[in-house]
Amino acid sequence: MPGTMKAIVIPRFGGPDVFELREVPVEAVGPRQVRVRVHATAVNPLDYQIRRGDYVDYVPLPAIIGHDISGVVEEIGSDVDEFAVGDEVYYTPKIFGGPGSYAEQHVADVEYVGRKPQNISHLEAASLTLVGGTVWEAFVERAQLKVGETILIHGGAGGVGTIAMQIAKAIGARVITTARARDHEFVRSLGADEAIDFTTEDYVEAVARLTDGEGVNVVFDTIGGDALTRSPLALAAFGRVVSLVDLAQPQNLIEAWGKNAAYHFVFTRQNRGKLDSLTRLVERGLVKPVIGATLPLARMAEAHELLENGTARGLRGKVVIDVRGETVDLPTTR
Repeated sequence: MPGTMKAIVIPRFGGPDVFELREVPVEAVGPRQVRVRVHATAVNPLDYQIRRGDYVDYVPLPAIIGHDISGVVEEIGSDVDEFAVGDEVYYTPKIFGGPGSYAEQHVADVEYVGRKPQNISHLEAASLTLVGGTVWEAFVERAQLKVGETILIHGGAGGVGTIAMQIAKAIGARVITTARARDHEFVRSLGADEAIDFTTEDYVEAVARLTDGEGVNVVFDTIGGDALTRSPLALAAFGRVVSLVDLAQPQNLIEAWGKNAAYHFVFTRQNRGKLDSLTRLVERGLVKPVIGATLPLARMAEAHELLENGTARGLRGKVVIDVRGETVDLPTTR
């Protein structure tokens, strides 16, 4: 048994102030598991949703949450031959399947673990696992986005959007995104062909203008609200809507019926195959992580506050946690 480790624990659900830095036991390694020294993790909307109590039935307390890991293998189970001690790996821990990534060490089933891309840092790799795997599943497995199709990506400057635009471009799609005017140059640098300022222009009207009235083949919803109701208004016939956002209220999708639209709701499932596909894109230079802020493990409350209120702070990309260091790099308000 490898002793104890520092971890960020939630003893109760609530605001960012519920986090406690504790010394906790490290799990034993099973035959088909690996123990990883966590170098970096990241913060996702799913994390603060769990913290505030959106998933109380799935998360027994006290809990260690977190869904991104980049680190180094320190121990392998007796039946593991895919990895060796010292290998650099990255992955998303099983969601609602035990302790998460806000800790110095993590024990994972080997089928969830992928080799870290060699051309990026642990901080960059940790920013990719949940987001990248989710976008890959959304575009490749669900929407089946094709070369030459047009996609509308809501929220291009965000943690999901920055990766989604790059993967869509790697597939060969034309990318339209919504972003504040101050972020237009930034989203174009990541591959957006067109940017719509959602604060001054209705995205449905803008899409009609940009597609000569035809609409887009795919809409990628990262924002929720009325996006499911209004997105079909921007769709071409037989278009697809892919959403990462759960439904807070019933929505009337009558407009989708008229378009013969398909809806895909993605709560991602982890596997090495998606990570390997992502690694190939990163190592070919087609996808580059975007880090908006870096904080140490002990400042997790601040990281959560930043993600929840990031738009006002000018946050672009992901909030990452330097587990082994004291790095602090906060966004400047734009």
